[in-house]
Amino acid sequence: MRALRFLLRKEFLQIFRDPALVRMLFMIPVVQLLVLSNAATFEVKRARMYVVDQDASTMSRSVVDRLAASGRFARAASSGSVPLGDEALMRREVELIVVIPAGFERAIVREHRAEVQLQLNAEDGAAAAVTQAYAREILVRYATDLSAQLTPALSLAGARVERPPMRGHPAVQVRTRGWYNAELDYRHYMVPGILVQLLTIVGTLLTAMNIVREKEAGTLDQLNVTPVTKSVFIAAKLIPLWVISMVVLSIGLVVAKVAFGVPMRGSLFLVFGGAALYLVAALGIGLWVSAVTETQQQAMFVNFSFLMVYLLMSGLFTPISAMPEWAQWVARFNPMMHYISLMRAVMLKGAGFVDVARQLAVLASAGVVVLTIAVRQYHKRSA
Repeated sequence: MRALRFLLRKEFLQIFRDPALVRMLFMIPVVQLLVLSNAATFEVKRARMYVVDQDASTMSRSVVDRLAASGRFARAASSGSVPLGDEALMRREVELIVVIPAGFERAIVREHRAEVQLQLNAEDGAAAAVTQAYAREILVRYATDLSAQLTPALSLAGARVERPPMRGHPAVQVRTRGWYNAELDYRHYMVPGILVQLLTIVGTLLTAMNIVREKEAGTLDQLNVTPVTKSVFIAAKLIPLWVISMVVLSIGLVVAKVAFGVPMRGSLFLVFGGAALYLVAALGIGLWVSAVTETQQQAMFVNFSFLMVYLLMSGLFTPISAMPEWAQWVARFNPMMHYISLMRAVMLKGAGFVDVARQLAVLASAGVVVLTIAVRQYHKRSA
């Protein structure tokens, strides 16, 4: 224990003597949290639309006005030519073309049925789907308003709204309520996951870089010839970064609450308990990377290769349920996925110990397995 105490003191002094490393540990995660939490979103707040109004009637103008009044769509340009709208879409000047064909108003008055065409830039499929959903919802509401004035059915953008039932007939009203995130604030969903991402970067990348840097400087060889055991040496390397990672998580939780209003409905003890287990696996991966690389450049390359797979298979940006079945099975072995699930459940839903017991068990198992493999891979070499 005396040797461990001296080595821990040496590690903390070595870390805090490097101003660049201190900034990387404490300032960069906060900046990344502030930036990524606002940037990492699939929400489309405002889409530019090109209006091709070939009818030029009162009703066609009311359709465009309804879209613009929602605040989701901004009228960027208009003409009576679809090719001009296609060119604007090709140049990415707009994200949506609204085509109102000639005879739109006449079709509504005579046939009580009309169509509006929506053309979207679907390079980004997720953004296009969200934009389409917003536009369809607005048009359906417009059709509902018209159905109160017209007796038969009205169809707009593929949405058919039947005439309201006569007095005395049963009517069905659908009311929706969002639980756990009633305001539908996407940041409340993303911030817990981004906190886990930052925790992973600090725990994995800096562990590998810290040990490999000593390899390059030659100080690791000096430690290897001392009577310090491998277990004490590894503990002295990992414990400081484990402690610092927990401090970074604390700072991140404060920023999440103050800057983004992310709720903490569950127990902080579960959040930090899960972090303590998860960091064992994260630090173990960093230790393994340091054992198989000789330079900081190699360590950084291997780390980022792992982190890319880690992030894409974690459910941070895309739901696990949307992945192919084989990918879902692979994701179950990703500790990051389980800790993100725990964070979101505790912070947003107020989940208790029983609700996240499975995630805690997986994190504990992953920590034991990964750290065991990393320790066996690492060899305390003689000079």
